[in-house]
Amino acid sequence: MSEILTNDQIAALVEAAKHGALPDEGQVSRRGRRLRTVDFARPTKFTSEQERRIVRTLDMFCQTAAARLTAELRVPLELEVINTSQLTWSAASSQLPPASLGVPLDVAPHDTRMLMTAELPFMLMAIEYLLGGAPERPPRQRKLSEIDWVLSKRLFETLTTQLSIQWQDLCGQTFAAQEVDSHVEGMQIAAISEPTLTVTLESRINRHSSTLALLIPWSSIDAVADQIAGRDIRTRAADPRAAALMEAALSGAHVTMRAEVGSIELAIDDVLGFKPGDLVKLGSLAADGVVVFAEDVPIHHAQPGRSGSRRAVQIHVPGEEATQ
Repeated sequence: MSEILTNDQIAALVEAAKHGALPDEGQVSRRGRRLRTVDFARPTKFTSEQERRIVRTLDMFCQTAAARLTAELRVPLELEVINTSQLTWSAASSQLPPASLGVPLDVAPHDTRMLMTAELPFMLMAIEYLLGGAPERPPRQRKLSEIDWVLSKRLFETLTTQLSIQWQDLCGQTFAAQEVDSHVEGMQIAAISEPTLTVTLESRINRHSSTLALLIPWSSIDAVADQIAGRDIRTRAADPRAAALMEAALSGAHVTMRAEVGSIELAIDDVLGFKPGDLVKLGSLAADGVVVFAEDVPIHHAQPGRSGSRRAVQIHVPGEEATQ
């Protein structure tokens, strides 16, 4: 069917527009949309590659942190990255759930900060499990006691430790959790217009779901942006000095060398039927000598012999003088 509208159809659309009665887009044309809405107020400082590598790092964090908290709380806990978005710092912080606790993360060695938050129901339920309880549902929200604040900080420190391990592998930065605060919207970690990547995680405890969030201002990763994107890895790979250093580092590794006269595959019945004096013909010619292996990789042909009282092989490189 043609997707081109007739003059009568165009006139009908114009008349419908005058009365605010345009049909659904799907009724006008089945052609896919060629344009997409772009919000120019949203920053795009983080590239897709940086965002992808950050999410992959946080996926690993979810696995290790969930295992650690499952052991501490003695209840199955799951963590999963469910969303990412780029906003200004003010917009990102304003979209955090109102009933949340947050902790600034000091980023070393660059003296910057990020923000980690968790919904209050998640923290209250985790605290109940830490204290030996077994709540069927999140406890009723209450004013936090001194014990609650101390245990909340311990939970954040556990999460921060696991995140720091994964983040250090990504770009060399490490984290340290500061004091926990319930006024996350008022924490001035970065300038209000600072481009910020918000990564939202879902936590599931005993079939109850809550969210955690990590707010990453651009200023906190500016010094390692190329490393996060992986561009520094490609630069180092093309650097002759880096290649020489890599070769020097690998040259000290140990490998097992062996010389194989020949090999053949036999049925188990044949092997079990061997008797002293039987002759086994290997699948190679005697003139071919032996094959020298590094681990399981064949690297040279050689002639067997001895050096003093020890067995030895003399390596022959085709077209060149033999070396020992």
